[in-house]
Amino acid sequence: MMDQVTGAPFSATDFRARVAAQPLAHAADDYGDHRFNPGHPRLKLAKALRDAAVLIPVVDHGHDATVLLTKRAEKLRNHSGQVAFPGGTIDPTDPSPEAAALRETFEEIGLSQDRVEIIGRMPDYVSGSGYRIAPVLGIVRPDFSLTLNSEEVDAAFEVPLRFLMDPANHGRDSRMWNDLEWVFYEMPYDGQRIWGVTAGIIRTLYERLYT
Repeated sequence: MMDQVTGAPFSATDFRARVAAQPLAHAADDYGDHRFNPGHPRLKLAKALRDAAVLIPVVDHGHDATVLLTKRAEKLRNHSGQVAFPGGTIDPTDPSPEAAALRETFEEIGLSQDRVEIIGRMPDYVSGSGYRIAPVLGIVRPDFSLTLNSEEVDAAFEVPLRFLMDPANHGRDSRMWNDLEWVFYEMPYDGQRIWGVTAGIIRTLYERLYT
């Protein structure tokens, strides 16, 4: 695919070209935590899936783009303190997953929608916690300002796309769930632990765009 791009291999220009060249998503695409835990009983306990959307914000820093991530507030009841993409539940008033991802991003970290160019979407990712997540792909113009919603987010930080798309950084770990092992990816970076659904989506991005 490199002969199709006009920028450095981890630039926003290259990322945009890879997204444009990716296979179209089909209903039969099957991505999610179950790929790493086939047949796990936890998956059979999930109720009807709840629809959510996240933004994968790739920041255009020339040759070396970054990905903007958040650290969820420690005070939250669910997934407190975990690294995540900005996003959340799709509301009935949201006209599309893209609109939901942009709305939630602004509500969480104050990133203005006019700084984000939506360039595509990945196939839905089903989490073991019962969400069907639409990963929305966007290019972010740099030199933006953020205003964190302290009720939802403790921090926002950038990770080099080069790091996240290197399979050498894709470790696997597990934890016990009702005496059964639950497997997930993890990608520690600069004191932050990127793991679980967020790492699973990053791994899916790598498999579709960089292999």
